[in-house]
Amino acid sequence: MSIWGATHTDNESVQFCFPNNNLSCTRNLKPGAEYIFVYIFISTISVFTVFLNLLVIISIAHFKELHTPTNVLIFSLAVADLIVGLILTPVQGIRLIEPCWYFGEIFCSIFLILFCVAVTASLGNLIIISVDRYIAVNDPLRYPARVNINRAVLSIVVNWVFSCMYSFFILYESIAYPEKNDTYVGKCMLFIKFGYIITDIIVILVTPCCIIMSLYMKICLIAKHQAEHINSLSDKKAKSEKKAARTLGIVVMVYLLCWIPYYIASLMLGQDTGDTLVINIMYWILCMNSCFNPLIYAMFYRWFRISAKYILTLKIFEPSSEYFNLFMQEK
Repeated sequence: MSIWGATHTDNESVQFCFPNNNLSCTRNLKPGAEYIFVYIFISTISVFTVFLNLLVIISIAHFKELHTPTNVLIFSLAVADLIVGLILTPVQGIRLIEPCWYFGEIFCSIFLILFCVAVTASLGNLIIISVDRYIAVNDPLRYPARVNINRAVLSIVVNWVFSCMYSFFILYESIAYPEKNDTYVGKCMLFIKFGYIITDIIVILVTPCCIIMSLYMKICLIAKHQAEHINSLSDKKAKSEKKAARTLGIVVMVYLLCWIPYYIASLMLGQDTGDTLVINIMYWILCMNSCFNPLIYAMFYRWFRISAKYILTLKIFEPSSEYFNLFMQEK
């Protein structure tokens, strides 16, 4: 052992995370080029996620034409994605390549809570968006009376409060009894009883999937029926609603594709869901989802591309820029 607390094997060097502590965990020293490449990749994804979601948030907050109930829900989803990109993606990326946790027990608890709250709130937002789209397509005439910005904001507040309460419930033992997580110094592990994993799957995966899938199946059937009986006066409005439903449906599908691998891994590993390479990769996939959503908006929403252009060219600082017409060229 060297004075730095490292041992050598045939292929690589193994070093203690905290050389002066006998309970320290160890880490394998990898080639410097590999570290540099991975850190650049993580930084790029994190910056890209923050940048794109900030564009969504600024667009909806600034332009009056985007102040609709649906866009308020998208705003809430973008806030959750921004938290993921700003804090969770870089930290989870570091955990993916660094087996040691250097940020202390307090930030470990904060990180776990933020992670759970953000991803739970994102899923809650998608459920509310699905309900919103179903009402818009199923009952378009009474939609303005049934859905307004105040009710959308109320649903968002309820969603975030529930996400916080649920996260504390699921993570209580990991936060209250951190000594259960691991006997080594330098670990930030998520300790969840197998019964809680089953509960989490039912609450966060199975139930939302059933609700969202059933709503979007009904939306597709209604849209097909309307297409057969559409008239020229309502053609533009109907096409707009179907496009919005289709776009948000893609957002939901991508989200679920990112979630399902995590829960499959959780079931296979049981309560040891804290610091394994498989789980860390699944966490990373969940973080990546926060970068996908604004990319989907950019592909399918012309208003997002136009508003992003105004923001990047600093035209939002012009007088009355909040009243710019973002749908003038909408097809």
